[in-house]
Amino acid sequence: MRKSAARELCIVGRLCVLAAGILTSSRAGADDDLMSAARQIFKPIPSIIPAVKDNPITHEKVTLGKSLFFDPRLSASGVISCNTCHNLGTGGADAGPRSIGHHWQLGSRRAPTVYNAVFNVAQFWDGRAADLKAQAAGPVQASAEMNATPTRALNTLNSMTDYIVMFSKAFPTDATPITFDNFAKAIEAFEATLITPASPFDQYLEGDAYALSDQQKAGLKLFMEKGCSSCHNGINIGGQNYFPFGVMERPTANLLPRDDKGRFAVTKVPSDEYVFRSAPLRNVALRPPYFHSGQVWSLKQAVGVMSEIQLGAKLDDTEQDDIVSFLNSLTGQLPKIDYPILPTRTDTTPKPSIDK
Repeated sequence: MRKSAARELCIVGRLCVLAAGILTSSRAGADDDLMSAARQIFKPIPSIIPAVKDNPITHEKVTLGKSLFFDPRLSASGVISCNTCHNLGTGGADAGPRSIGHHWQLGSRRAPTVYNAVFNVAQFWDGRAADLKAQAAGPVQASAEMNATPTRALNTLNSMTDYIVMFSKAFPTDATPITFDNFAKAIEAFEATLITPASPFDQYLEGDAYALSDQQKAGLKLFMEKGCSSCHNGINIGGQNYFPFGVMERPTANLLPRDDKGRFAVTKVPSDEYVFRSAPLRNVALRPPYFHSGQVWSLKQAVGVMSEIQLGAKLDDTEQDDIVSFLNSLTGQLPKIDYPILPTRTDTTPKPSIDK
C-alpha cells in the first residue's frame, strides 16, 4: 500500500474514532440529564421494610397478620379473606374489574393493590382511610365485602387456641391481646412487608444507566415531558395526592360512573366531585383492568385515555408504546409468600352464614 493511501486511511480512522467518541459522550450526557431529572421526581423503593406510625413491625406481628390476611373465616360467609380481593398472585388486586363480596354483591370500585400501599398518602381510591390499619378494619365490616362485625371477628379469633397464642406473642405487653385494634395492627404490619424493590427503574434511579432499554428511557422522557409525572410521582409513582378524573375532557360514563363522586363522599366539598387519589403505578403491568371503574384491559389503551382526558394530548402509536415500555420497567421483585397453615376451628368457632 502506498504511504499516501495508508496515511489517508489512518486519518479517516482517527476521524471515525473521534466522531464515535463525540457521539458516545453526547449520549452519555443525555443519559445523565435524564437520570438527574428523574431523580428530582421519583424515588426508589427501599430494600428494607418501612416503619409504620405507632405500630412497630415485629416478626410475630407479621406472622399473625399474614394468617389474618388469608383467613376466610373472618368473613360472615367463611369464604372471603383479604386475599380474595387483594390477591397477591395477581398483582395484589382482584383479577376482575370489581370484586365479588358477600352474597355475590359486586363492589362499587376496582380493588386497589396492596403491594407498596404502605407508601400511599392514604388508602382507598377516595382516601377515606388514613393508613393501612384503618383500611384493614373496613372490609371486615362492610356489608358488600366480608359482612362481619368486630364482635364476630373477635369471637372467631378467641375460639382458636393457636390464635390466642399468636396474639399473645405479637402483643406481649397487652393485658388483652385479642382486640379489634390489634387485629388491624397485625394486618397492617404484614401489608407493610409487601414492598417490591429492585425494579429496573429503581436500579436506574440508583445509578445503573443500563437498567433501562433505549425505548424505556424514551418512555420515561415522554412521561415527564408530557406531564404524566405531575400526578404520578414520588416513591410509588402516584398515590400521593388527589386529582379530578377528567381534567381536560370528561371520560365516558363506563369509565366514570356518574353516581360515584369519588372523594366528595368523604369531604362533602363540591370541588371534590369526581376527584380520586392518583393510582400508584408500581407493578401496573401486572394488574389489568385499569382505573377505579376497572373498565380498560389494555395498558396501552389506559395510557391513551389518560393522555387525552388528563393532559389534553393525543399520543401517537410510538409514543404510547414507549410509555408502556417505561411502565413495564416499574415491575419490581415481589416477595415470596407461602400460603399459611391456618389455626384449626373449634366447636365454639362461629359457623358460616350466607344470609343477607
